[in-house]
Amino acid sequence: MMAATFKCQPTGLHGSGIDASAPRSSRNFGRFYSMRFACNTRCNTLRHVHTPLSISQDSSTESSLILIRHGESLWNEKNLFTGCCDVPLTQRGVEEAIEAGKRISYIPVDMIFTSALIRAQMTAMLAMTQHLQKKIPIIIHNESEEATTWTRVYSEKTTKQSIPVITAWELNERMYGELQGLNKQETAERYGKEKVHEWRRSFDIPPPKGESLEMCSQRAVAYFKHFIEPQLKSGKHVMVAAHGNSLRSIIMYLDRLTSQEVTTLELSTGVPLLYIYTEGKYMSRGSPVGPTEAGVYAYTQSLAVYRQQLDEMLP
Repeated sequence: MMAATFKCQPTGLHGSGIDASAPRSSRNFGRFYSMRFACNTRCNTLRHVHTPLSISQDSSTESSLILIRHGESLWNEKNLFTGCCDVPLTQRGVEEAIEAGKRISYIPVDMIFTSALIRAQMTAMLAMTQHLQKKIPIIIHNESEEATTWTRVYSEKTTKQSIPVITAWELNERMYGELQGLNKQETAERYGKEKVHEWRRSFDIPPPKGESLEMCSQRAVAYFKHFIEPQLKSGKHVMVAAHGNSLRSIIMYLDRLTSQEVTTLELSTGVPLLYIYTEGKYMSRGSPVGPTEAGVYAYTQSLAVYRQQLDEMLP
């Protein structure tokens, strides 16, 4: 019996490239995917749209991009600089991830990209437990020939019921250097509020032995252009679960923000953002700012009808 694989092959960018040929999962969703998305925003640089959105999987020029900052982590709860330290979600973070999944449950997903950090991976996995596709996210291990062989799936049926998850360190949170593990309030008292604010909110000034937002942007946007954008261009619907600064970097690219504008951008934990890629352009369909924003929801008076129709179509 031949093995069913997602055909993920390492390529040039630090060995984490892909050529994923996962089966398209949302042909049936396209016929019912005409919903209204709304979001309140307090930021002039981000736009919310209250117009009908229609996506069809039959169109090769339209695809959806979902961005989700991970749910609250144990170090978020303790007000510590986390950066690239690998800590899991709190109970609240788990609940945020599940709620995010409910908000995007009708948006088709063909592929998932996450950072290499557990809090982003947990968020993506938990969100997908709420999705109406009822497909299983499977992390693709292609770091070695042995890893690829040992994780191979030998069932075409199982492959069709799965969504490939690609992990990449380039999507990690920015590295905070000597601040990692320090309490934010105590750090401000030690170095001064202005200095810490400069490290956290400037575009090109890094903390001691750490990354600036500009440095984080260089790796995150390069990865997005080389590996995620081609999937969108091919018509696949993509979710990206990552971090505040790596997502700010990507949004800077999508919305063509200036280095000054991106420093004022705030992203709530566990709140999804939706973009539509069509004819080489990205259109924002929901950009939440602050913890009280509604985020991305599908507004329709026919949700019960959609659910019934989708349940009839899904196995």
